[in-house]
Amino acid sequence: MAGAEEILRFFNHSFKISNKEGRNNLVTEADHASEKAILEVIKTNFPGHSILTEETGNLPQESDYKWIVDPIDGTINFAHGIPINCVSIGLEFRGEMIMGMVYNPHLKELFFAEKGKGATLNDKPIKVSRETDVMKSCLVTGFPYIYLNIPNGPLDIFERLIREGVPVRRLGSAAIDLCWVACGRFDGFYEHKLEPWDSAAGSLIVKEAGGKVTDFTGGEFSVYQHRILATNGIIHDQMLNIINK
Repeated sequence: MAGAEEILRFFNHSFKISNKEGRNNLVTEADHASEKAILEVIKTNFPGHSILTEETGNLPQESDYKWIVDPIDGTINFAHGIPINCVSIGLEFRGEMIMGMVYNPHLKELFFAEKGKGATLNDKPIKVSRETDVMKSCLVTGFPYIYLNIPNGPLDIFERLIREGVPVRRLGSAAIDLCWVACGRFDGFYEHKLEPWDSAAGSLIVKEAGGKVTDFTGGEFSVYQHRILATNGIIHDQMLNIINK
């Protein structure tokens, strides 16, 4: 897997780091190398398809298909030698996600889903958890580096949950967060500010594993909006009540 090979080649070695717009918005030499390798594979095999990537941006074509690529989801983890990062690739057809792949090369975990065909981890079927009570759940979230203090924002929701004693984790990779909901390690995930490459693959994997993915109102989720709630489906309404309290 071309992008993953680049991640491993650079991991815990010296590489160049630069900062994109905004605080702690890092990009590394490995991000660019991984993206280049992935783009070469897509362009060779699907030269007529559109592509959207985190680093290069939009590469439009006259096509019903669009590949949505994050060459390293969890770049800050990667830059600090934390092995919670991955390649995330989703395929969209006429505005609908039809395939998603997330691969953590450090743990050798490949999550995959095709619309209507279920989700797998290393080729074995996966399902979301069966937890029925949000107060007994294990949740995961992420924090943006801006607008933390907006009303009903990330800190408000986090405080509500932890004051009730609900364990909430923060891994630093939304794609992995979503996949770990899909395989039942977490019961739910919410975040206020994701980009399409963060959620394209993982959101489909959750759905195909039997989970539910919406925006914060409970409405249909689009990868082109920022806010996401993904759960096992059973605790979804409870989470919406907490988020919108």
